[in-house]
Amino acid sequence: MKKMALHWKILIGMVIGIIFGLLMTSVSGGAKFVSDWINPFGTIFVKLLKLIAVPLIIASLVKGISDLKDISKFKNIGIRTIVIYICTTVVAISIGLALVNVVQPGDGISDETIDKLTQTYANSGGVQSKIAEASKQKNSGPLQFLVDMVPDNAVKAFSENKSMLQVIFFTIFLGISMLLIGEKAAKPLKDFFDSLNEVVLKMVDLIMLTAPFAVFALLANVVVSSNDPDLLLALLKYSFTVVGGLILMIVFYMILVSIVVKKNPFWFLKNLSPAQLLAFSTSSSAATLPVTMERVEEHIGVDKEVSSFVLPVGATINMDGTSLYQAVAAVFIAQALSFDLSFTDQLMIILTALLASIGSAAVPGAGMVMLVIVLESVGFPADKLAIGLALIFAVDRPLDMCRTVVNVTGDATVASMVAKSVGKLGVPKPKNWDDNYDDVK
Repeated sequence: MKKMALHWKILIGMVIGIIFGLLMTSVSGGAKFVSDWINPFGTIFVKLLKLIAVPLIIASLVKGISDLKDISKFKNIGIRTIVIYICTTVVAISIGLALVNVVQPGDGISDETIDKLTQTYANSGGVQSKIAEASKQKNSGPLQFLVDMVPDNAVKAFSENKSMLQVIFFTIFLGISMLLIGEKAAKPLKDFFDSLNEVVLKMVDLIMLTAPFAVFALLANVVVSSNDPDLLLALLKYSFTVVGGLILMIVFYMILVSIVVKKNPFWFLKNLSPAQLLAFSTSSSAATLPVTMERVEEHIGVDKEVSSFVLPVGATINMDGTSLYQAVAAVFIAQALSFDLSFTDQLMIILTALLASIGSAAVPGAGMVMLVIVLESVGFPADKLAIGLALIFAVDRPLDMCRTVVNVTGDATVASMVAKSVGKLGVPKPKNWDDNYDDVK
């Protein structure tokens, strides 16, 4: 009997999780039961993925660089990656701006709804913490992101998933240094990282065995912890504008896959779908990174030399879905609060959202921090920032889930494009968790 594909198992887990969550909302004490007895299993799953993210990046990137015989190849991969990431982000922001100006979702928000949203969220800890974090980022110098990229303590950088760029910097430095000392001297260290890479990828396979159960737990908790349904309905037009833009961005990626990568877009989506579904469930590109790397390398055929650099960098600086959301959210808030945005202001939104996406962490809620920076760049009144964030806070979590899917899809698309351009897109070679089980059982 043929085994059910992983993406179908995850999808079933998601649907059952949503249904179970809805049932629990109608049961007295149901939300607390889900929070106490169901959600911890989802949290453990996310922690396991984060646990192996840094070891996977180090092992995979060192292996990818040390396998190169010519350092100039790495330079070519790096330049193409950054240029394509910038281009796709600009496209995403432009799509968002075009849609929100056509649909104008902010014009349909009543004063009563604005007052209710303001009373509910404006003074909440979530909104205030986002404003404080944005102020801290804004007050830093223009080259602060370069300073932050270089760690002063490698062990400390490895201990914090938010320091992904520092991990990448150190690992690239290590890999290039290994190339420069010669193959013979570097062989013991190379063998260690080659072996570590295989072990960590096997850990990904084992963790993914629990994915259907984990997404059930995560989605059930999202449903029972959702906000006032009346407020959610009031923001439907805004939500549909964001989701519509995200769908257009997926279509754009699939056009690139078809034209540039020369692959069937439906085949591409099918093989990437487990990573996309996890991105939706966790709202975190960083947590999904190990699965994204495994799917792109083993199921799409991107060589490790490319994926080990493009995907970790993408999870940190390429946030197309988040950037598109910021464009829509910024103009929506301006429309709802009668703050006029000129054409120049909207060009400023493109520039600021692009720069903010580079310095943003790949964690849930980072988009709200970036949004504050974008709003301040167009002169939005500081005293209305909390009200502006309160307008969209109610639907931020479900939209965060959707835009993370686009972030991950964008990373995989760019990895495939870069691999194709440098002749590193090969035949997929999927591995299973039990490939060597018969030898050790």
